[in-house]
Amino acid sequence: MSDLKIPDESLRPALEALSLKDPDMASAYRECGLPPVRSQDPGFDGLIRMIISQQVSVQSARAILARLLGQVGEITPENILALDDEGMKAAGLSRPKQRYARGLASDVSEGRLNLDQLAELPDDDVIENLIQVKGVGRWTCEVYLLFALQRQDVMPAADLALQEGMKHLKGLKDRPSAKEMYELSEAWRPYRSAGARFLWHYYHHAGVA
Repeated sequence: MSDLKIPDESLRPALEALSLKDPDMASAYRECGLPPVRSQDPGFDGLIRMIISQQVSVQSARAILARLLGQVGEITPENILALDDEGMKAAGLSRPKQRYARGLASDVSEGRLNLDQLAELPDDDVIENLIQVKGVGRWTCEVYLLFALQRQDVMPAADLALQEGMKHLKGLKDRPSAKEMYELSEAWRPYRSAGARFLWHYYHHAGVA
């Protein structure tokens, strides 16, 4: 993902609308301002990057990605399938992630998953297609919808940073569960993607993370 430290002006209308709906959001938005520009190209490369980023720090994910690119040059289904176990291990991919990467590559190369078609489908249908892939859970589906397909009303509710951000935003005693995240963000429709983007920004703001 590109992570440029410049404000994402495209989020301003949605965050201003959310600030009118939610006083807590209004206060935090005044304090933190717009989140930085962040996006991910759709397709196989983007999904592999999301699989790499599961349950590791941003720094670790970047290091693994750099080593993987050093091994394959370009992240394509053919190149991933051609990379042997030693190459995967040298890149830093765990055994489960090696299986997930190869499984996704097989699904795409053999036509079981048409990534180009996803942009034309409603959110729920995108999730239904992606979640069939081993190693792709709801979090990955929702992050793909948000950053790769640029959908406007998505909340990756299982994300721990978002949960921590919501806990601080709402002054909660405990970090909310995924179910509670969906409930808490229901009032943010149809701007939940902007809300999620802001929660990541808020979480990394001084004094929250």
